[in-house]
Amino acid sequence: MTPSDLERVIEIDRLSFSLPWPERSFHFEVEKNEAARAWIAEVTNNDGTTSIAGMIVGWLIVDEIHVATIAADPTHRREGIGRRLMLHLLHEAYKEGARKSFLEVRRSNEAARKMYCSLGYREDGVRPHYYQDNHEDAILMSLQEIDPGLFDTQG
Repeated sequence: MTPSDLERVIEIDRLSFSLPWPERSFHFEVEKNEAARAWIAEVTNNDGTTSIAGMIVGWLIVDEIHVATIAADPTHRREGIGRRLMLHLLHEAYKEGARKSFLEVRRSNEAARKMYCSLGYREDGVRPHYYQDNHEDAILMSLQEIDPGLFDTQG
């Protein structure tokens, strides 16, 4: 992810979440946060051009990668973009020394929870009333040991 990608990344964030990040947060992650690891997913359009269809931001802290945000454009959901972004983040973080991963997810986001579980994450706890828009609980999830075998099957 580069500063030139941010207009589209911010659009995907706003289409995906009831509490999108402020624009300045994405600028900070890409331009100033040394712990941030940020990527986009591109798709090839029918005319041969590419467009951004998804994004992920994680924070590498010592031997942990924390998934800060991930989203796919609503028109590209259920195409495996989120899974590929997660695998890429985990792989790149693993190469930099990450051995564990953590994230929070809305209790109601069954599709995301299922994907995370398929990657080996487990549900560890709850942050009650975590989300400000509707006071929904956040489910805390962890991957206690990043399995390098995940990267052999990138899909």
